[in-house]
Amino acid sequence: MSAVAKGAAKKQDDGRKLIASNRKARHDYTIEDTFEAGLVLMGTEVKALRMGRASLVDGWASFTGDELWLEGVHIPEYVSGTWTNHTPRRRRKLLLNRKELDRIAHKTRESGHTIVPLQLYFKDGRAKVEIAIAKGKKEYDKRHALRERQDRRETERALGANRG
Repeated sequence: MSAVAKGAAKKQDDGRKLIASNRKARHDYTIEDTFEAGLVLMGTEVKALRMGRASLVDGWASFTGDELWLEGVHIPEYVSGTWTNHTPRRRRKLLLNRKELDRIAHKTRESGHTIVPLQLYFKDGRAKVEIAIAKGKKEYDKRHALRERQDRRETERALGANRG
């Protein structure tokens, strides 16, 4: 996915307006299952997101009781906000149906599984976050994945050079 333009979110083909992407998550974790969740946000958070400002790098999700909460995601304060501004790293409730919450809770009880945010975007005017059930990669797995990607690129370059 290409980098987001400075100060504005990027429009995708399927009507999604991408705000932030956590590319590091795909490097650090093996993604097993993904879900789309709504977010409970304050007004100033929505305005800051519409300006294309957010960071998912340190984010994760956890259960408190039977509710799923997004934590560690940084949505900076709205520049024109007053005393109603939000705290940048506050906990935000995720909106999923009960069946999805039960499935996520069941899978994360297994050892080594966690919930990480992959993308933050607007879909039909509503803020959504794509979360994933993931298992942490070991250092040698990361090196192996990088080596495979590099080998694939070199092969494609060699094939492209032979054609031209």
